[in-house]
Amino acid sequence: MRKEPPDDQVALHDAMALALEQARAAAERGETPVGAVILDPATGEIVAAAGNGPIGAHDPTAHAEIAAMRIAAQKLGNYRLTGLTLVVTLEPCAMCAGAISHARIGRVVYGADDPKGGAVAHGPKFFEQPTCHWRPSVDAGIMADDSADLLRGFFKARRKTKGDAA
Repeated sequence: MRKEPPDDQVALHDAMALALEQARAAAERGETPVGAVILDPATGEIVAAAGNGPIGAHDPTAHAEIAAMRIAAQKLGNYRLTGLTLVVTLEPCAMCAGAISHARIGRVVYGADDPKGGAVAHGPKFFEQPTCHWRPSVDAGIMADDSADLLRGFFKARRKTKGDAA
């Protein structure tokens, strides 16, 4: 019996909800609250999930997207993640966009725009550059308010804490 693929919007909503959980966990560790999930759209299976971790890992490349891609690549035994969907709470930066291209992710779905550090719809618009060798499809705005609220709350609390210490 063939398993029917999940409804796309339900699967994306569920994946983004999990990415938000990962982002909240990152915030609890003192990391910028960004979470990412790798989803197999053919089956609806969550292949990997991760939150930001550069501070704890002492690794500037430990962004949520890259951490999730590393987990997925290890699990699948392949650095090519062709056909998979990356669901992330914040627009990817240039570093992550480059890694997404190299991994050959099929689709990127992100929540909140990042006008300062984003590289998909803002800044260098990485996937639109002629030197970009792999371009995933991109969808933005899934649960964007939830993602943006989490980030705003995190940074507001950090500013307040710094102000109290002065």
